Formats: sequence, C-alpha cells, structure tokens
Amino acid sequence: MSLQKKFTIALQAAQLAQQAILKVYAQPIQSDLKSDLSPVTEADRLADTIIQKTLSEAFPEDAFLTEESTDNPIRLTTEGVWIVDPVDGTKDFIQKNGEFTTNIAYVINHEVVLGLVFIPVWNEYYYAIKGEGAFHVKEGRTKRINVNDKTSDLTVLVSRNHFNEQEKAVIQKHAQKITHQTSFGSSIKACKIAEGLAEISYRLSNGTKEWDTAASQIIVEEAGGLFVKPDGSRYRYNRPQVINLEGYIIVNRKENILL
Repeated sequence: MSLQKKFTIALQAAQLAQQAILKVYAQPIQSDLKSDLSPVTEADRLADTIIQKTLSEAFPEDAFLTEESTDNPIRLTTEGVWIVDPVDGTKDFIQKNGEFTTNIAYVINHEVVLGLVFIPVWNEYYYAIKGEGAFHVKEGRTKRINVNDKTSDLTVLVSRNHFNEQEKAVIQKHAQKITHQTSFGSSIKACKIAEGLAEISYRLSNGTKEWDTAASQIIVEEAGGLFVKPDGSRYRYNRPQVINLEGYIIVNRKENILL
C-alpha cells in the first residue's frame, strides 16, 4: 500500500472527525479529568472512534496508538502503526480559541513516514510524506512549505497553556537572538515553524506523549527543520514508554538550538 493512499484515507478520517468535533465545539462544552488530570471531552472520544474506524477498515493489518484508547501492546510487534491525537490541545478546545488540531501519523519500524496536522476550526491542514516534502493546504490550494534560514532576530513560539519557568529562563538568556515571542496552541507551533513564519519553540518538560509530536515532527523535518530532544537526538516512535521524557526543541536551523 502506497503512502499516498495512506495519506488519502488519513485525510478522510480527519475530515470525518472534523464534523463531529465542530458539532461538540458549537455547544456548551463539558469536560472530564483523566487519570493524569488532563481534560477530555466528548469531541476527543468521538473523533478517536471515527478515526480508528476509518483507518482500520482501510488498513486492517495496522495497529494503533491513540490518546483516547487503551494501549494494546500488539502495536509493539506490528510493523505499521497509526499514532493519533484526535484533539491535540483540549484546553484550547475548551477555551474555544480555535487553536487545536487533529494529529495523525503513520510509523513504520519506529520511524514516522507520514504526518497530518488538521486544524478543524480553520479548515486547513499541514502534511508530509517522508522524502516528498511538507505542504500546507488552505482554501483548496496546496503550497509546499520550508523553514526559513534566519539565525538572528528570531521569533519563538510558546504554548498558550503549558509555558513553564524553565522555558521562560532559556528565552530570556538568549534575548539578544530571540527578539520576538508569540503564543499558539497545540501542534500549530511546529507547523508555523515549518512554514517559515517563526524559528524556534521549546517544550522543556515531560508533558507530551508520542501522539502530540509524531505528525508535527515529520512536517518540520520534511520542511528542512529540526525537531529534537535537548541533546540533539531525534525521537523514534511506537515505544513501550510513550512519554516524551526529555521534552523537545523545534528549530529552523541547527545553529538555533539554544539552551
């Protein structure tokens, strides 16, 4: 099965999930707390079911790792695995700021080979297929995207809901190079860097898991950027331990890995 076919079905799954997500979004939103104290809504659960159903019907041989489903260890011995966050940025969803995404990635032997970040409220998406580049699709127009080459007068993108003191300190430490700061929710930060609209973003905590980063990592990398741990190494996926323990840095160029 070609990766292009995989992408086509993944996009269909995201668009079907979009309909359910926006129906919930249009109503007063109720949320529950999961065991890790992160919020979950009916939109998360509905979208997760829709995406898994769509993908499993098309690709029954593949396994899943998703935020809203019980982890099935069979994925660890399966070559192809879908890694899904049906609503990345649930806090943004609850706040109704529009800055949440649906993340779908496909991993073969621990390497992400396809990534889709879909923004339901904006009705646009970013995607990448390994070796084929990264793209932004908006209002029916597809544009190939690339990071920029800036190494000074940098713009850092920070989380609306998870910006911590360590990240603030690093940004202040490099204030001569990092001269602008903007906030975005969810995986939109990575996509903006891939698009050349900013240069750096930090997540210096263990607050994310594989489904938060898999899709956006390949989009950044196929756009020419780096999505790395603070030590400069890359994350591999479909691990027994799904938490991104070391955090990460997203940059347009290696010279901008500032700690």
